[in-house]
Amino acid sequence: IEARDRVINEGLLGKIAHAEVCCYYHMRSRENPAVMPVPANLNYEMWVGPAPMTEYCGMQHPRKWRAFMEYSNGIVGDMCVHMYDMVRWMLGLSWPSRISSTGGILVQKDARATTPDTQTATFEHGDLHVNWTHRSWGAAPDPEYPWAAFIYGENGTLKMDVHKYEFIPRGRGEKLTGQALYEYDKYPEDETEKDLERHVASAVRGHMMDLLANIESRGRPVADIEQGHISSASCMLANLSMKLGRSFQWDPATHQVVGDDEANALLARPYRAPWVHPHPERV
Repeated sequence: IEARDRVINEGLLGKIAHAEVCCYYHMRSRENPAVMPVPANLNYEMWVGPAPMTEYCGMQHPRKWRAFMEYSNGIVGDMCVHMYDMVRWMLGLSWPSRISSTGGILVQKDARATTPDTQTATFEHGDLHVNWTHRSWGAAPDPEYPWAAFIYGENGTLKMDVHKYEFIPRGRGEKLTGQALYEYDKYPEDETEKDLERHVASAVRGHMMDLLANIESRGRPVADIEQGHISSASCMLANLSMKLGRSFQWDPATHQVVGDDEANALLARPYRAPWVHPHPERV
């Protein structure tokens, strides 16, 4: 909020026409365990549900299901969605009009994971493009910002992550910086709460309070479910673009890819029998 108010709203960047979001964490599993019997306390058939069945290897449950595209949306759906959502909010962007993505498993080919270890995506918002890049190998171009967003303007650059932000002016001008807000004086439990990500505690609390206030006032919270849908669906569409090997135009009014029957047929995954997709016409 401070970065938006001090930099974006004050016009310090000048004309903005490009943004980048990225993640260079080595978060993709490199394991390749052998197939093993399903534990007696796990109903794997129900766990998989309508998704594609994969041979159980111990990674699927409880947490490493993220390594499988059968059960996740890859690193784009895991990490891009957060930074892209922040950029959209800061710049007042709605749906992208065109989406493209390329990538695949280019380096870590000996792992059991099926998620891409490398991927780029472009979300076009008129003259402003937001580009995503992730690599689960190698080094980050800017080691200070391995999971971050960069907004570029004629007059400077705004760098942001979940810990800090920096405004770097082009040429002369004042460099601005800010840090995550810690509220230990008001909420001392933030220092002792188990497993709490302390750098985002105040932001999470702010969202909770905003939601409760808007429930009472019948207003619309800043993190409205529609905004979450736009960011999440856009990342899923990037995966679809990568899978099909082509870019496409998105119509938010109809929730359809323009002129691409093959892409539209893949907007809903086929369900594994005997599960049946809850299509509106059948509910």
